[in-house]
Amino acid sequence: MHKILTLTVLAALSLNVQTAMSADAAAGKSRAASCAACHGVNGISSNGLWPNLAGQKEQYLAAQIKAFRDGDRKNPMMSPMAAGLSDDDIANLAAYYAGLGK
Repeated sequence: MHKILTLTVLAALSLNVQTAMSADAAAGKSRAASCAACHGVNGISSNGLWPNLAGQKEQYLAAQIKAFRDGDRKNPMMSPMAAGLSDDDIANLAAYYAGLGK
């Protein structure tokens, strides 16, 4: 049982590494234009109600955007913004914002 759990965890980690490696931060930057209105041009929000995205962990960002897109996390502003994003779009956005300094 322990061996199966270990293999499952390793497979999941491998998938996350492969996803991160295939993300295109330049494509994420061009896709981020619509995000800038709330989260700032460089991922730093000027409004205390909206989070800074610059420098956040890539996997965290991807998970949160997917949660908005998939309806697991609901917000009247973010849910519609994320609704049309593909998995590649999300990976690219996460790579872009993770690469920005705080």
